[in-house]
Amino acid sequence: MGKIGSGEACRLRPRVEGEREAEILDAAVDLLNQVGYDRLTMDAVAAQAKAGKATLYRRWSTKAALVVDAILRSKETLQAPETDTGSLRGDLIAMACGHGGLCDERTSHTMAGVITALHHDPDFAEEFRTRVVQPKLEVGRRVFERARARGEITADLDLDLFAPALAGIVLHRSFVLGLSVDEKTVARVVDEIILPAATRS
Repeated sequence: MGKIGSGEACRLRPRVEGEREAEILDAAVDLLNQVGYDRLTMDAVAAQAKAGKATLYRRWSTKAALVVDAILRSKETLQAPETDTGSLRGDLIAMACGHGGLCDERTSHTMAGVITALHHDPDFAEEFRTRVVQPKLEVGRRVFERARARGEITADLDLDLFAPALAGIVLHRSFVLGLSVDEKTVARVVDEIILPAATRS
């Protein structure tokens, strides 16, 4: 029999997809929440998912790509859906306090796991900001655009400044000040800081 060329060998390798991919990504999120991004390794994910390390590298060339895929796939973390309640206040509170929002404990664990890596791992920071943060900023901007169309906020409001404002305040309270964040806290931030500033009142 003739030898199989390297290109053909690559084509014959089983793809990582479906249930197997889900198991690997679930393992990555679990480890991220347990040990943080810095201490997470491809070897550890492979062991947790009972997969070969080579299997992971066939699908993800870097740890950053694997972890960001895992975060994006997870239905329990950082995936608060866009909400239209008919008011800016309602939208902000619903998105922050709903499943996958800022008040969600699993989201908090995930952010704790990646926050240091955002400062000293440029590859991960770029991957995370491009694929996770930027889409969420766009959702937040649309919330404020709808509020402006309804006449709830001033017409000249800097939406790029306001879209991440609530998350910034909440994350600062949680990770810098060490204070708990719940729906009551979010509502107070919205009522006493975001809305007065957005309406110039």
